[in-house]
Amino acid sequence: MDRSVQQSEKLSAQSLRDLGSTAFERLGVPSDDARLCTDLLVMADLFGLKTHGMSRLESYGERLRIGGIKSKPMIQIERVANAVIKVNGDNGLGPVVGMRTLHATMGVAREHGVGIGLARGSNHFGPISPYLYEAAQSGFACLVCSNATTTIAPWGGSDARLGNNPIGFGAPGPQGNHFMLDMAISVAARAKIRAALRDGMAIPSTWATDEQGLPTTDPAKALDGFLQPMGGYKGYGLALMVDLLAGVMSDASYLTHVKSWVDAPEEPQNLGHFFLLIDTKVLGPSGWLLERMKDFVQILHASEPSDAARPVLVPGEIELGRMRERLRDGIDVDAALLKLLR
Repeated sequence: MDRSVQQSEKLSAQSLRDLGSTAFERLGVPSDDARLCTDLLVMADLFGLKTHGMSRLESYGERLRIGGIKSKPMIQIERVANAVIKVNGDNGLGPVVGMRTLHATMGVAREHGVGIGLARGSNHFGPISPYLYEAAQSGFACLVCSNATTTIAPWGGSDARLGNNPIGFGAPGPQGNHFMLDMAISVAARAKIRAALRDGMAIPSTWATDEQGLPTTDPAKALDGFLQPMGGYKGYGLALMVDLLAGVMSDASYLTHVKSWVDAPEEPQNLGHFFLLIDTKVLGPSGWLLERMKDFVQILHASEPSDAARPVLVPGEIELGRMRERLRDGIDVDAALLKLLR
């Protein structure tokens, strides 16, 4: 097939990891950090989270080139209490700061049964699912959240004052079928709106408003306006809770103090992340928890679906199913992204 008209190419996960790691190294990122960042982004692609996978190389790379993100940060980890650590990411790549915080918090939780990690000086750290998966693989239940660039107006307000802050929870499941809830506060992620604009598609009117605060189906107007929080004022309250944990408590930026990586790509964002881990091995034998998790899921699956074509699912099932398929068959990588990587 003529490569000039080919829309995508299928790569193995390992090939994409190797290509991504080399690309980050060419941007000045040390090899260990390049691999850590790439592993997370490739896992996002395995899960089908395309807007948060290796496609992020472009925005991360632009900021690395202009100094908005440090390629060689001096990440510092401080134990401030027996089970609490604070991490200064020194404006490094978000996935690197995030994963180093997760690993350090896992170490604390192994010692004390529970661990809390608070990170500052970070940037966009990718989707939450890879963190949940890695924690669950090691036997930890995990609550993760991060603050983000302001894209949502306060409930009843008229301008963006808080971020579409992601939050997630994971727990170990039998045979790697982990529970993984990964969600943002808005009805739809801003990346989906950008994708709709790129593809010339309209968006549902429930996703966002224009700059006057009126619902819109035009993605261009939506990007000039505000995202809609899920559940109205309840989503607004949940977003504030995340910013208090990830931003205020970690000594990172919060609310309008967070710089936009789009409007000010050369300036540090100083995003904050929050990790709470429970070592499930202290609760009882692993078989005990896995049997309970199996029963937990079976109760939900036993519910007769209202639509036979749409069976009841548990958070994480779709992503883990995609991962198994793509590990076997390869990952479809957009031709433009491949060109950028190569």
